[in-house]
Amino acid sequence: MWRAEAVPEPAIESTRPFPALGATAVAFPHSAPRPAIVSRTQWRADETRRDPHAHYAEGVAAVFIHHTDTPNDYACADVPRTLRNLYTGQTRDQQWGDLGYNFLVDKCGTIYEGRAGGADRPVIGSHTIGFNQGTAGIAAIGTFGRGTPVPAAMEHAIAALAAWKLSLRGIDPTSKVRLTSTNDKSRYTKGTSAAFDAISGHRDGYATDCPGEALFARLPAIRAMAAGLQGRSPRASSGAELPTALQSLHRGSQ
Repeated sequence: MWRAEAVPEPAIESTRPFPALGATAVAFPHSAPRPAIVSRTQWRADETRRDPHAHYAEGVAAVFIHHTDTPNDYACADVPRTLRNLYTGQTRDQQWGDLGYNFLVDKCGTIYEGRAGGADRPVIGSHTIGFNQGTAGIAAIGTFGRGTPVPAAMEHAIAALAAWKLSLRGIDPTSKVRLTSTNDKSRYTKGTSAAFDAISGHRDGYATDCPGEALFARLPAIRAMAAGLQGRSPRASSGAELPTALQSLHRGSQ
């Protein structure tokens, strides 16, 4: 829920070279295809409103799921206008440098690029206080309190997006990863290491109801779906830890 996140995170300068686990790209065995993503240009983001410098981590070790806490009775054709309103709220009213979320997904299953910097790169967002670095924030457009149906198309799009982003570093969507808090305002004091699901809810890292009871209850199914999209068996991979090589990668992004 974007209104709850008012504390900026330490930024990593965009002048740092984008790391690729060594000099050459690494192909992981469980890859997932990149889903279609509507660019900022396509939803007509006003690029003069944002900080011109994107900031990067060294990889995405986990994904946090949010909801935008906006009405559910929208027409999908009107979503670009909703995004522009959110963008204005977060840059002008909240005085953030850009949209907090890395991606947003509507009820029709359309995925939108949120924060600028490159959808395929580990852009540091402003979505989960204490755990913005080395993670990606995906926001479901709408409000998903108890009893609210979560559209199947939205669930599938979230799973497809998470499967792709996590597969860029070989991470199993049903695994556990360790993240280190960078902010005392999170659920964990700064410097504390905690275990998270590779696909977690905003509330797992910050004291909030986000992403709503209904969407939070669907996260196990979304994890299993994402694992399937990576060609994994959810039963065999459930509870697996982040591979040692990737643990060192994530520590470098904190």
